[in-house]
Amino acid sequence: MGNTIVGIVGSYRKGRMIDSAVTEILKGAESMGAKTVKIYLTEKQIEFCNNCRSCMQEAGEKRGECVHEDDMEEMLQQIDEADGYVLGSPVNLGTVTAIMKRFMERLAVYAYWPWGKIAAPKFRNDKLNKKAVIVTSFTPPAFIGRLLLSGAPKVLKYMAKVLGARVVKILYFGMVGERPEAGLDEKSLRRAFKAGEELARNLAE
Repeated sequence: MGNTIVGIVGSYRKGRMIDSAVTEILKGAESMGAKTVKIYLTEKQIEFCNNCRSCMQEAGEKRGECVHEDDMEEMLQQIDEADGYVLGSPVNLGTVTAIMKRFMERLAVYAYWPWGKIAAPKFRNDKLNKKAVIVTSFTPPAFIGRLLLSGAPKVLKYMAKVLGARVVKILYFGMVGERPEAGLDEKSLRRAFKAGEELARNLAE
């Protein structure tokens, strides 16, 4: 198939639920012939967006250029070349982690919003011709979390939209507070693997 999928890990803990889920999703995609890249945001230098909007002044599909010189440019190049994304973050106080939010704010380069324009930003890729899987985890059981804790999935879906991607699968994992070393059980790992297969199939259509 030859499609490329970038996985973004917005968790602070390696080997736990979100990291394990993203890993299995990417494995599932690889089993269908996709190429994958996994990025740990905690290992990257990501400066705060200062809302100067310099990157948003020029119209067109090509992303803008940020004034910061850090690791975002390398990540953005990988994102540009990707056909699909896996976006993962646990729920911290009702929303995604601070590092995930920090990363998301720097995705302003994918929007056009010049000074003087009152309307909301226009996404440079509004065709949603890419695909994404989003994954999150929280303390309550998954079925309760889906009803009560919509903040993180909503943010991740918006992030996918900024990147020009349509979400094809949402994975919720609960009971992260059951024990400090909580990881994914075999059933959950299989769910994640199948989500990766589904993502790869969607990209091939």
